[in-house]
Amino acid sequence: MRKKTSTVLVLGILSASLIITPCYAATTQSKITTEQGKQKENEKQLNDAQGRIKSLESKKNDLEEYLTELNNQLSELGGNLQDIQNQSEERQKELVELEAQLEEAQEKEEKQYSKMKLRIQYMYENSNNSYVKLFLEAKDLSEFLSQAENMSQMTKYDRKMLEEYKKTITEIKEKEKNIKTEQKKLHKLHEESLAKQDEISTVMKSTRVQMEKYETQISTEQDAKRVLMDKITAQSDKIDSLIKQEKKEEATQSEKPSVQNPKPENNPKPESKPEVEDSKPENNTGASQENQNQDTSGEKYLGKFKITAYCNGPCCKGDASGLTASGTVPVHGRTVAMNGIPFGTKLKINGSVYTVEDRGVPYGTVDIYFDRHEDAMEFGKIYADVYQVN
Repeated sequence: MRKKTSTVLVLGILSASLIITPCYAATTQSKITTEQGKQKENEKQLNDAQGRIKSLESKKNDLEEYLTELNNQLSELGGNLQDIQNQSEERQKELVELEAQLEEAQEKEEKQYSKMKLRIQYMYENSNNSYVKLFLEAKDLSEFLSQAENMSQMTKYDRKMLEEYKKTITEIKEKEKNIKTEQKKLHKLHEESLAKQDEISTVMKSTRVQMEKYETQISTEQDAKRVLMDKITAQSDKIDSLIKQEKKEEATQSEKPSVQNPKPENNPKPESKPEVEDSKPENNTGASQENQNQDTSGEKYLGKFKITAYCNGPCCKGDASGLTASGTVPVHGRTVAMNGIPFGTKLKINGSVYTVEDRGVPYGTVDIYFDRHEDAMEFGKIYADVYQVN
């Protein structure tokens, strides 16, 4: 009677464990689904933040180009102002020279006018006897005509010099007028250039203020991005841990023997061998729990995983350095990628042994490395039992 009660108790415990384990698996799967939902929401927020950062950086780059253009305009204006200043100085020098010429011409005119005035006065006062006196004092007719011609030439010279003086004065005054007009234009250009320079400086200042705002916004978004990335990484680790737990539960379930409803009262036991029947439960209960999922070959069953393939090219988002996450050179037939398990762990899949050297896929998915993208695409996706080789 004790033997029968003991047998029923053991079978009852086994039956209960078969019922409870799927409940645990369902609870674990629910946790995984919840965490994956949170992770997707954070990934969406991360994508939105990256989009905002890209937009802000684009606007900032546009402002930087605009600022460069404004700097060029400011430099050009500075050059123009220098040219205007040089031209204004040259016009001022010309004006000073013209004023000196005018003053010199006026002095010359005054001297000439004084001499001419004396001659005219003399001729006027002696107009009645001047030619008579010349005639009487002349030695001969030739000398008289020569002296009369001289007097006529002096009168013509005076008139000519008077005309040249008037012409010179007119030219000097015209040049002076033109120079002053040009100076006014240069002064106006100088004022306009200064005003334009001030306007560009004001625009540059406001542009820099806007750029600083964009930089602040970019910094804020990058901080938010880092927080989201940390959350996503933590959630990936948690999901990997939950998937690992789920796989262990599945592995434990698959290793347990199938038990049907026991009917000890209809299954008579030989009365002659009670010791043998009692010894079997004792041997089973002495087995180590740690060895339940490990066979005699040293292989630990991890569960049925999804098996995919990848290459190291940009199409599969491979690293530009050509190295794996562990720093090794990937090798076809050896390298696999999976999160949640240490680098260097050996995995046996469909009879082949691989080494975990890369990351990129969650625990429960094994990504097998291929040298060519075409081979990876041809491999596709399968599901297979995965064992950890100790």
